[in-house]
Amino acid sequence: MNLFEFAFFTSYSFLTVFTAYLLLFSIAGKLKKGRGMTVHSTLQIQKIAILIPAYKEDAVIVESAKQALQQNYPSDFFDVIIIADSLQPATLQQLSDLPVQVMQVTFELSTKAKALNYALQHLADDYQIALILDADNIMKNDVLVEFNQMMQGSVKVAQGHRIAKNINTSIAFLDAVSEEVNNHIFRKGHVALGLSAALIGSGMAFKFNLFKKVMSTIQAVGGFDKELELKLLRENIKIAYLENAFIYDEKVPKASALQAQRRRWISAQLHYFKAYFWSGFYHLVFHGNIDYFNKVFQMILPGRLLLLGATVFAICISALVGNPLILGGWLFLLTANIFALLLAIPSNLYGWKFVKALFSLPKALAVLLLALIQIKGANTRFIHTEHSSISVNKQEPCNENRN
Repeated sequence: MNLFEFAFFTSYSFLTVFTAYLLLFSIAGKLKKGRGMTVHSTLQIQKIAILIPAYKEDAVIVESAKQALQQNYPSDFFDVIIIADSLQPATLQQLSDLPVQVMQVTFELSTKAKALNYALQHLADDYQIALILDADNIMKNDVLVEFNQMMQGSVKVAQGHRIAKNINTSIAFLDAVSEEVNNHIFRKGHVALGLSAALIGSGMAFKFNLFKKVMSTIQAVGGFDKELELKLLRENIKIAYLENAFIYDEKVPKASALQAQRRRWISAQLHYFKAYFWSGFYHLVFHGNIDYFNKVFQMILPGRLLLLGATVFAICISALVGNPLILGGWLFLLTANIFALLLAIPSNLYGWKFVKALFSLPKALAVLLLALIQIKGANTRFIHTEHSSISVNKQEPCNENRN
C-alpha cells in the first residue's frame, strides 16, 4: 500500500463514520415520535425563573425583557430575571420601569456561567424550573406552558426549539439552516432513537435545584452548555426536546461575526472532547452509558460544511490521481452527506433564498477554515457575539410551525 492509498483509507474511514452518524440521525428525525419521555398525567403549575444573562446587550435586552413578560402563563408563577453585566445607565433605567428583577454584576472576566451562578446563589429556592435565555431571544407566548407540561414527573431537563428570527442576509440564512439541521439531527433524531437531545445554550429548562447544583461546579469560559450537558448525561439524566416550544434567536448577519462565533464553538468542542473522552469511554464500557459517550463523540464531529469541503477536496485529488475506484468511493460519500443534510432541512426553508444562499457557501467555508486555524486560546477568554434590535418577522419562512 503506497502513501496515497494509506491516506485515502484513513481519511475515508473517518469521514465515513462521521457521514454515517449524520445520516442515521437525519433519517431517525423523520420518525414521528421519540421514546423515553412521558408526561405526567396530573398537571401542576410550577414556578419558573426566566434567567437572561445580558453582557453589553443594550441594543436588545429591553425589548427581550418586555417580550418575556408576555407569556400565556399565570403571572404569579414566573419571574423574569435580568443579569445585567456592563449595561448602560439608560438601559438599566428602562429595565427598572418593567416588572422584572435586575441583578447587576461586575466580573473581572465576564462569562455566562459566572452570571448564572451569581443569580442562582441570590434567588430564593421557591422556583421549580429555571429557563435560560440569551439576551436576544424572544419566546413564543406559549413556551412556558410547553415547558411546564413537559417537565412534570421524571423529566428534569428539556431543550426548546430555537429558531431564527432573521434571515436578512445570506450568512444569516445559512446560520438559520444550520440551526434547523442541528434541531433535526441532534435533537429530534436523537430523541426518536431513545437518546437525549442536545443542549444549545439558551431556550433550555431545568429543574431548579438540579440546575443550581450542577451549575455550581461549572466555571467554563466558553461552551458552558457543553460541560453542563456532559455532566448531566454522566449522571444518566436524560434531556427532552420540545419541538413546539419556539424560541426565536438572532442569526449572525456577517461573516466576521460568524467566524468569531464558530471559533468559540470549535474551541469549546475540542476542549471538552479532550477533557471527557476517557471518562466517556469508561462509562460506556463499565456502566453502559451510551448517552454520555455519544455526547463525547459529538465533540469530535467536524462541522457539516467542513465535512462537505473535505469530501469535495478529496474528490478533486482523486480525480487528479486518476483512480476510478477511489474517486467513486468519495463521490458516494459526498452523495450520502448531501442526502443527510437535505433530509434534515425543513421544507419551508427551500426556495429562492435557499438557492441564493448556496452561492455564499464558499465564503462560509473560508470563514470556518479561518475559525479552525485561529482556535488557539479561544476557550480561555470570553468572545462576545454582538446583537442588534432585530424584531421577529413571523412571515419569514424559518419562523413557521412545521407541524
